[in-house]
Amino acid sequence: MSQHHFGQCTLCEAMCGIDVETDGEKIVSIRGDKEDPFSQGFICPKAVALKDIHEDPDRLRNPVRRAGKTWNEVAWEEALGEAARRLVAIRNEFGPQSVAVYLGNPTVHSLGALLFAPLFVRGLRSRSRFSATSVDQLPHMLASLEMFGHQLLFPVPDLDRTDHLLLIGSNPAASNGSLMTAPGVMRRLEKLKARGGRLVVVDPRRTETAELADEHIFIRPGTDALLLLAMLETLFSENRVRLGTCEPFTSGFEELAALVLRFPAERVAAPTGVPAATIKRLAREFASSRTAVCHGRIGISTQEFGGLCAWLVNALNIVTGNLDVPGGALFPRPAVDILSGHPGLPGPGHYGKFRSRVRGLPEFGGELPAAALAEEIETPGPGQIRALVTFAGNPVLSTPNGTRLDRALSSLEFMLSIDIYVNETTRHAHLILPPTTALERDHYDLIFPALAVRNTAKLSRAVFEKPASARHDWEILNELTWRVSGGGVIDELLSRAQSLLLSQFGPLGLVELGLRFGPYGDKFIPLADGLSLKKLEASPHGVDLGPLEPGLPRRLFTSSRRIHLAPPLFVEDVGRLESRFRRGRDRKPGSLVLIGRRDLRSNNSWMHNSARLAKGPPRVTLLIHPLDAETRGITSGDTVVIRSRTGEVRAPAEVTDRIMRGVVSLPHGWGHGREGVRLSVASRSPGVSINDLTDDLCIDALTGNAAFSGISVQVEPETPKSS
Repeated sequence: MSQHHFGQCTLCEAMCGIDVETDGEKIVSIRGDKEDPFSQGFICPKAVALKDIHEDPDRLRNPVRRAGKTWNEVAWEEALGEAARRLVAIRNEFGPQSVAVYLGNPTVHSLGALLFAPLFVRGLRSRSRFSATSVDQLPHMLASLEMFGHQLLFPVPDLDRTDHLLLIGSNPAASNGSLMTAPGVMRRLEKLKARGGRLVVVDPRRTETAELADEHIFIRPGTDALLLLAMLETLFSENRVRLGTCEPFTSGFEELAALVLRFPAERVAAPTGVPAATIKRLAREFASSRTAVCHGRIGISTQEFGGLCAWLVNALNIVTGNLDVPGGALFPRPAVDILSGHPGLPGPGHYGKFRSRVRGLPEFGGELPAAALAEEIETPGPGQIRALVTFAGNPVLSTPNGTRLDRALSSLEFMLSIDIYVNETTRHAHLILPPTTALERDHYDLIFPALAVRNTAKLSRAVFEKPASARHDWEILNELTWRVSGGGVIDELLSRAQSLLLSQFGPLGLVELGLRFGPYGDKFIPLADGLSLKKLEASPHGVDLGPLEPGLPRRLFTSSRRIHLAPPLFVEDVGRLESRFRRGRDRKPGSLVLIGRRDLRSNNSWMHNSARLAKGPPRVTLLIHPLDAETRGITSGDTVVIRSRTGEVRAPAEVTDRIMRGVVSLPHGWGHGREGVRLSVASRSPGVSINDLTDDLCIDALTGNAAFSGISVQVEPETPKSS
């Protein structure tokens, strides 16, 4: 007899409601939950991969130990004991910094991992901490910290009410919204246009989102900060600036005004490739709209000036009166308010308290840039990384210069991975501990409601019971925390006490506390009407908590309770931007600029072992403009060689005017052809990794975030055509 289980897809940020139909232990179907108040029946093609992952024969279900190229199953107790002993032995011999940890993107998609991974990291007592943050959204987090006082206080576009949406380096058609949780985002954009609103996309590629837009503007990769400065200059010089409701609690207005006057549109037109008249019109149209909001995403974040871009996007919304107003950028009010403090979750944040050993790159929130991981393993001396723990990450494919990191991982004395696959990274591990997967565990999303375009809450109960031989990720992490915690007696007692407390409550027990004491909770007051786990259980499709509402200044975390419009950190970094473009681009003659891309059926390297998502025409192609192809003797379908400072790859060319002249694009997350990978579907269509071309020495010097976008490459046909 079939049953229906209502929950939430956890494969990307969109929080789409799902209806999982089962017949015993068999999954009959996965569909969109039509009664979910947020997603209203929408799901993207990735949701079916929940079934594929659950049933995947390549998925590990018991711990394995590597012996040469062979993997052998080992009992849980033996595996956990060996992992802890080897980590502690290396830490005792070489010091705390010799043991590192890397947390992958899937960490935030698991309630248990999100709450218990920080405890494990703390138990290691090491500052050698890395995560996917610094190859993704770190610039946005630094901007939020410096301007609003909290690293997770992100202004979110009010998509459902805005009259004008300006997207810079953002392609929600592929991402479903990123740092902008919006299930069915394309429906929302179509409604924006239907109500007379305007959608403008600025991107070096005419993306899937740009195809829907009223206007698409090509821009040279890495110059978005110049465009934003020139737009602001237009507004200030033409007296089009208004702070609106934020004026009483905003400081730094005069400093920003003086700064942007150095960047008239005529000055930045040449380096950006955007005509001065277009820049001025963009600014005027944005400022004159009844409501408007600018949103920048991966394209502005993963470049040489990502921090400046994230700051200037916020500044543009602020000085046009579009922050904290309906139709502009607003701060969500999630049911479990992670900004108010929650066990295991990050606090307001900090920056530059210490720096990496080799290159002196700044920490953020206690983490070092992932671009420094390989050099910290390879470079001898005190503090050299000799052991590594990875959690649900695949940095060989997702961090710059993957070839170097691949080599570095093979030199480690010990590597432990908590993962369900033997992938390009975990194939180097000595032990792999596999947790349960999404359909075997309860879930409540803690992070993405703080990024959502509407306030909602939903509890997902496990579809299947945990097998007797399996462990949840939080159970694995908690066991390891107990075993590796050490140091001072007081520190160890506190660490163990917190670990014990959390394990007694369990992940959902902590959610219950967060709900009860959150903005919609009953505060444990008898007969009070408020949210609790019980009430969410009684609402299996989720609870609608209403549209985003103004919340400033009470939502600010700065010590002055004011918005810092011109933080010194960013103002000073503008000098680096000026210097960079004053001297011009240092590129070899004939070089092109490489950018990445992703598509709707792929989320980094996660989904490539799902046959139904991997099928179809080849996706790992190099997009190249017709004129660039012609000068190199390249036609569509030709295999081309792409070379950078760090390496070379081969891929079929796709000649198209959807890419700006002088720019080429490869997708992100592929490259499954390495020896020892046990992903049978992915290995049949391996593609190539863009991160065998990207450069670990190319970073945003301000934030330490990897600068994937704007890498100089040479492109030529593998077999030159005879004349």
